[in-house]
Amino acid sequence: MTRLWILFCLLLAGATWSLPALAHKPSDAYLRLTLEQGSADVRGEWDMALRDLDYAIGLDADNDGRLTWDEVRHRHDAIAAYALARLHLERGGAACGLVPGRQLVDTHTDGTYTVLAFAAHCPKRGPLAVEYRLFADVDPQHKGLASVRDGDDVRTLVLGSDHPRATVGEGAANGFLAYVRHGIWHIWIGYDHILFLVSLLLPAVLAGGLRAALADVLKIVTAFTVAHSITLSLAALGVVALPSRWVESAIALSVLLAALNNVLPVARGRRWAAAFLFGLVHGFGFAGVLADLGLQPGALAASLVGFNLGVEIGQLAIVAAFLPLAWLLRSTWFYRRVVLVGGSGAIMLVAALWLGERLFDLKLIPV
Repeated sequence: MTRLWILFCLLLAGATWSLPALAHKPSDAYLRLTLEQGSADVRGEWDMALRDLDYAIGLDADNDGRLTWDEVRHRHDAIAAYALARLHLERGGAACGLVPGRQLVDTHTDGTYTVLAFAAHCPKRGPLAVEYRLFADVDPQHKGLASVRDGDDVRTLVLGSDHPRATVGEGAANGFLAYVRHGIWHIWIGYDHILFLVSLLLPAVLAGGLRAALADVLKIVTAFTVAHSITLSLAALGVVALPSRWVESAIALSVLLAALNNVLPVARGRRWAAAFLFGLVHGFGFAGVLADLGLQPGALAASLVGFNLGVEIGQLAIVAAFLPLAWLLRSTWFYRRVVLVGGSGAIMLVAALWLGERLFDLKLIPV
């Protein structure tokens, strides 16, 4: 039993120790490629977060912590050189030459992005192969979310250090499965989502017998799934849009309140209702990944289903890892005092720091 205690502590400590750098939306860039009709050339637009570019190549000339348009504009050549050196396109097995174009700025759900237009001059037609290594040297967790348009047909790709190369046209399932994988990865590195779910599950094993505990877990997980699926769909399809700052702040608040309820119970038998209510907010957090890609309805629907399925798989994996160990320890003093009360207190502290960072744009946790 002592080994189980130690293992549980290590799991909880590992999560809270790593979460400051992973509490916000993961680093993503958005690559839109259009195959020219009547030629082998490709047009591209590439949205890259200014915060990521500043970290990689330095944009803040006066180091005052704020980026101005002049600072970004003066680094346009450096941005284009850095980005295009990390993108390789081929058609029919022959490399395409990349030529940078104009750069603009755009606002996404999680901040300001530069939009780099470019042209790819390809010597012949054929299947398009994309090799993507943006920020691989500074952030191995970065993902490139790509859409490839060929007339009315749109395919989606998810590229990163673990899967840097893909060929469009190798199978319709490839883009769908890529978004399933991205959904799994998104929730696994989204510690605010994980801590919210864990906060709701911590008291579940104390509900009574095994059947009662499983019923409580099932209600919580189902309510959370239904709720975030609703708002994920609405937000990704553009029906509802909320400012990212308020969504991220509300997610931090939901983690804080869920953990507080474990120490000062208010919603004893209604944690499923809290899971549903705050799950609606978490869905808006998930949706930013897809909404910013700007897919057409047909391509977005497949990506949305794949991404949501991945989130559910990742969520169930967390429950499957947590529940057996919590059940074995449920009757011990260690679980009731250290894990439930102490763990909830630690979660509240971290959530309060997140809330301060997001609501007031502060930097309370170094990353």
